[in-house]
Amino acid sequence: MFDVGFWELAMVGLVALLVFGPERLPSLARTAGLWLGRARRFLSTVKADIEQELKTEELKRILNEQQLKNPLHEFIEDTRGALNDVRAQAEQSLAPPEQAATASPPVTPSTPEPVPSPPAGAAPAAIEPKAGP
Repeated sequence: MFDVGFWELAMVGLVALLVFGPERLPSLARTAGLWLGRARRFLSTVKADIEQELKTEELKRILNEQQLKNPLHEFIEDTRGALNDVRAQAEQSLAPPEQAATASPPVTPSTPEPVPSPPAGAAPAAIEPKAGP
């Protein structure tokens, strides 16, 4: 920022010695050093606070992104949608016949016809193969 070399500092020190004198120059240098130290501490504190706020904002942004991309959240939403579909199908199948006929045809499971049992005391008949069509 500033290009201050040895000769420039020597010139400032010589002028300060001539203006303030050798008796007041040490106390003036001490006071100037204290003020300069306070200013540096203040600036470093402000810089650290700004960096902390930036890190906090970055962590909040990352956390929000991870919550939006959470696979568990997607799984829950998919499961909720499937559950709603199953619930709608169950309500349709349990609806009264008038509403079920208008909504969709009932689904009946295909069950085999019962085989009649032989009368009590009769000898079991031999199983004959059925003639195919």
